[in-house]
Amino acid sequence: MTMGRQRKLEKYVKKYFKRHPEVRLVAVTGSIGKTYTKIAIATILNQRYRVRLFHGNRGTNFTTPMAILGIDYPGDIKGFKAWRAILKAAKQRVKQPADVDVIVVELNSVAPGSLLAYADYIIPDISVVTAISESNLKAFQTIDNVAQEQLSIGVISRSLLINRDDIDSRFAVYLTNPVMNTFGTGGAAEYRFSEGDFSEDKGYTGNIIIPEWEEPIPVTLHTYDEFSLRQIVAACAVGVKMGLSPQEIATGASSIRPLHGRMNPLAGVEGSLLLDNTANNSPLGSRTALQSLYQISAPQRVVVFGTMQHLAQLSVTAHQELGGLCDPAQLAWVVTVGDEANRYLAPAARGRGCQVKECKNALEAGAFVHSVIERDSVVLFDGPEDGGIYLEEAVKIVLHSASDEEKLVRQSPEWTEKKAEAFSRFPG
Repeated sequence: MTMGRQRKLEKYVKKYFKRHPEVRLVAVTGSIGKTYTKIAIATILNQRYRVRLFHGNRGTNFTTPMAILGIDYPGDIKGFKAWRAILKAAKQRVKQPADVDVIVVELNSVAPGSLLAYADYIIPDISVVTAISESNLKAFQTIDNVAQEQLSIGVISRSLLINRDDIDSRFAVYLTNPVMNTFGTGGAAEYRFSEGDFSEDKGYTGNIIIPEWEEPIPVTLHTYDEFSLRQIVAACAVGVKMGLSPQEIATGASSIRPLHGRMNPLAGVEGSLLLDNTANNSPLGSRTALQSLYQISAPQRVVVFGTMQHLAQLSVTAHQELGGLCDPAQLAWVVTVGDEANRYLAPAARGRGCQVKECKNALEAGAFVHSVIERDSVVLFDGPEDGGIYLEEAVKIVLHSASDEEKLVRQSPEWTEKKAEAFSRFPG
């Protein structure tokens, strides 16, 4: 029954684009950074176009067609009444005049062949591949399988934008779409950011280099990490391809802000700066976040790492390598939370000469950071989406103001109940 319902929705999506060929579709996929990238794209395109963007991800096959059609996801999608309302809304959407000019959608690849399955009902005008890294290896086994899957989006897309800096060149063998461009911060990328300056208050100041234009675009980008810079460049590239002016690109790019739990700066106790990166972590994202911490001038730097999830056989190596990047000259403390981080990351960081504190849970980590934090320090909290670690609760302990708790991830009553149960399992 579920498959039949999905097929019905997909048919309505096909009918929608057939009836409204002027509506353009932008798809975003990749190992990490999809949510930030799709919001950045929508922010820039909003300077000229009506944009439909679905912020969440319900993790079902209904998510994408409903997001494209702009249908609200019901609480109980399996109920007959809810399903009847969905089909009615889909039929109306097809018949009505187009209410948007562009749809931006996130495409997840949960298993080999996931992306090619979208070819049954959509052809993205532009697809963006944010990065390829060691994420979800439980489903894909090897990084090459991840690359082959995520780059397969080019097969069903009219054009492709890929991250030149975070996609290894050896994966070029999986690229089949000749209409392709690259983005990034390195000199090899076609669309790129050329850094001029960085400050804790403003972020990055520099120029967006656009191959179609002779003059670069001066911008100030309000982000703390280089990976986010690349995703903003991707959004700018999409804007250029959709005909936006330099002024529209600059205005849109400068209005992009960090998302909750994704290198989001928060005020901490003792005048400290907290970099909240607790929405999710991965080897690539954690490495980039650590390098961002190093570039911030502060009398004390502290990093809190939670165990990275879904790395399968690469978990040991990935945690050891991240620990090996911890520099005692840059860090006052390395704090670890979770089995894998305590077992493999902590010893590697200690082997580099770092002071290391291993914690059994986020509450202990937060209390420890609160006890050692100094005036005007900067603390990076880098944690996973799942795994029962909930590092956002460590951030909560060192916030300057309780009002900022609303900026933390996983704060709904449902999550609060789930976390209370998880923390109750720890004695003392």
